[in-house]
Amino acid sequence: MQILQRLVFGFIVTIALTTLVQAQNQQGFISLDCGLSPNGSPYTEPITGLIFTSDEGFVQTGKSGRIQAVFDPNFIKSYLTLRYFPDGTRNCYNMSVTQGVKYLIKATFVYGNYDGQNNYPNFDLYIGPNIWTTVDFNGRANGTVKEIIHVPSSNTLEVCLVKTGTTDPMISALELRPLRNGTYVTESGSLKNLFRVYFSNSGQSIRYPDDVYDRRWYSFFQPEWTQITTSLTVNSSNIYNVPETAMATAATPTNATSPLTLTWALQPVTALFYMYIHFAEIQNLRANDSRAFNVLLNGNNTFGPYSPKMLKIETLLDNIPEKCDGGQCIWQLVKSSNSTLPPLVNAVEAFTVIEFPLSGTDQDDVVAIKNVKDAYELSRISWQGDPCVPKQFAWEGLNCSYVDNSTAPRIISLNLSSSLLTGTIDSSIQNLTQLQILDLSNNTLSGEVPEFLAEMKSLSVINLSGNNLSGSVPQALLDKQSEGLVLKLQGNPQLLCQSIPCDNLGGNGRHHKNNVVVPAVASVASVAVLAAAFSLFFIFRKKKQTSSSARVPSLYTTTPDGISPHSSQPSFVPKNRRFTYIEVQAMTNNFQRILGKGGFGIVYHGHVNGGTEQVAVKILSQSSAQGYKQFKAEVELLLRVHHKNLVTLVGYCDEGDNLALIYEYMANGDLKEHLSGKRGGSVLSWGTRLKIVAEAAQGLEYLHNGCKPPIVHRDVKTTNILLNEHLQAKLADFGLSRSFPTEGQTHVSTVVAGTPGYLDPEYYHTNWLSEKSDVYSFGIVLLEIITNTRVIDQTREKPHIAEWVGLMLTRGDINNIMDAKLYGDYDKNSVWKVVEVAMSCVNPSSSRRPNMSQVVIELNQCLASENSRVGTSRDMDSKGSIEENMTYATELGPKAR
Repeated sequence: MQILQRLVFGFIVTIALTTLVQAQNQQGFISLDCGLSPNGSPYTEPITGLIFTSDEGFVQTGKSGRIQAVFDPNFIKSYLTLRYFPDGTRNCYNMSVTQGVKYLIKATFVYGNYDGQNNYPNFDLYIGPNIWTTVDFNGRANGTVKEIIHVPSSNTLEVCLVKTGTTDPMISALELRPLRNGTYVTESGSLKNLFRVYFSNSGQSIRYPDDVYDRRWYSFFQPEWTQITTSLTVNSSNIYNVPETAMATAATPTNATSPLTLTWALQPVTALFYMYIHFAEIQNLRANDSRAFNVLLNGNNTFGPYSPKMLKIETLLDNIPEKCDGGQCIWQLVKSSNSTLPPLVNAVEAFTVIEFPLSGTDQDDVVAIKNVKDAYELSRISWQGDPCVPKQFAWEGLNCSYVDNSTAPRIISLNLSSSLLTGTIDSSIQNLTQLQILDLSNNTLSGEVPEFLAEMKSLSVINLSGNNLSGSVPQALLDKQSEGLVLKLQGNPQLLCQSIPCDNLGGNGRHHKNNVVVPAVASVASVAVLAAAFSLFFIFRKKKQTSSSARVPSLYTTTPDGISPHSSQPSFVPKNRRFTYIEVQAMTNNFQRILGKGGFGIVYHGHVNGGTEQVAVKILSQSSAQGYKQFKAEVELLLRVHHKNLVTLVGYCDEGDNLALIYEYMANGDLKEHLSGKRGGSVLSWGTRLKIVAEAAQGLEYLHNGCKPPIVHRDVKTTNILLNEHLQAKLADFGLSRSFPTEGQTHVSTVVAGTPGYLDPEYYHTNWLSEKSDVYSFGIVLLEIITNTRVIDQTREKPHIAEWVGLMLTRGDINNIMDAKLYGDYDKNSVWKVVEVAMSCVNPSSSRRPNMSQVVIELNQCLASENSRVGTSRDMDSKGSIEENMTYATELGPKAR
């Protein structure tokens, strides 16, 4: 009976209606095509619909390769290129993740004789400091996939390939998929995939988009079994979201009295494992038919008797891990005595438990040393992965303190002597709070000796000799020598140790006895020369700035068209919002990853705040005639307005001809991409569309009513509604925005600007801009989410979407205008209401249009109606199937007994 308590049956069917279904929107997906040129990135893989990007921005080493063309027909596009690592022992990928979120991590390896050596590689794979698995191509000539379910302990995840022999490590694709909370729960450790099968003789495998988490399901079948299939819909929407195509088939023993049996071997033999068995009755049962069976593991009854639910998934899962004596596992379904039908099973997943015993380096130390690395652009090949562990891979120049496996190591020594360092002594060093020895000698560091060195309590040795440091050494640092600090400063001719050049000091910073007297005239002359030099520097700098200002207007000395500051004084801008062009280059990794292109210029992916925060960096094109004017308008507007449904401006760059806007990163692109299917072929549900436009409406309503003076966006359209990782909608692109400087003013006369199709016809003909011009544009957005058709389509009876919808409504059937991809899955009352709102917004007369406050109220009511229909506010839904074009010799393991 104790074994019975080791299994928990998930009666997921009873809660299916209150379960939020994971959307097929690739939200949070990381899909790296290793070795792919950035010029070919990103792209949509044609078989799966997954959006792959180059791995260039995620790894600092390695070389690109490609499998031989003869192997191409066996693999999907993302496995044709690869990255191999001929240099160094450990080479690592570094990815930004969400701490505490459960991820499915897949690494794919296809050798394809890329090097012409026919020598299959063998190497180890690590997650952070811990070994994950060994990649061995023995018996897997076509390739192999390694998969693990893992919860990162920080916001970064490092997957490392470690050379263990003479062959070079290589990798074809690296993919991360966030999983739903509450799934695949373990007592401890991570889950290493043992096998995942659905019972079918089709020979086909299933993955995205049939599986919203992009798990790989391999068909598995034996001659002594009989296959059952159904063409009816199987409700597979439980917390595990098994693909319906997998649940629509099942296996039963051909001999009704025989058990259905699987066997497999565990490595190591003491390994613990978890099982997830997915059942659904898919056979039409006659009145006198019954199906009931018990679940056995190595002869012990673990659950039952059990009868699957008709066309509804239920999942049997381990509450605590199982083990098999000697590592040999025999799993059986045995018919109950009162059952007329044999046992049935649809799909099974099994995982072994893998413990990661080593704690990574203290996270504050990791952030600090990586900031030092970035500041000095260090490219040491050993500076990858965890800085301190495993010990054999510790970064060159670092020494760490180790207590035990469960205690995070600390960095206690940093030696960057003779490392070609330039610039100043980086302030990130002070965050290495346990640092005892700091050696920055024999570089070309300049600037002053920072005060913070005296505040680092653990430092006992500081070697700054052989640099170009200047100014005076902080007295507090000199005073610490009496407490035992070893301070080496010689070889810095311009450095003054409280009026005494440090070259006249001994190695520990104390005076040489034969150099105590320093002529006063020399000291006075030095000060005079320094004063003259500084005066000349500031004079020339001021002249240069004046010249630069004459060439390019200062961002905050003039008022951009339509954006009026609250006073005549220049706007105050916090310093931390302004970035230099060099900083922009660094945050974008020298403009490596393109997110999109527009009239303003190109948008790049980047990182700020030590690489922990993702951003989108919009670079002004030199050919953009109105670019600088719009740039100024957008910066000034976003610095003074803040709302959860307006995109956040992280900062900007205004440096001569180099102009850039740095926004928060919106991981899910824009609304237009989702409606058109460019985001991997996903289809937004009606509820999700309502949620998005309701949130966008709130942002627009804030501009109209929450800002003083009110602001008109002037370019509301689906491409300017961006979606973050949670599908929260935010309005973007405020370069055309105008405000109403006079209180009570209903409109301003201005040159017409906007996007054809979205442009208010009244504004177009009169040049009178008002808030109702935005209302018209928003009405077009509503028509787009309803119809999912182009705003202007010359093949239609009425080319413009507003006129076409109006014509179709006169014929009385709303189905004529609804997006066919929704398959009728919507509340018709809410649809009609949104159509009414949209048509009132696009009324030719602005006086007859609603204001945005009224629109927000109506949309929220429609959203509530749709949510009550489905029982929850769903994310995204997608329909489709996929056959994976891959011929792996997989590591499935189970064999029929």
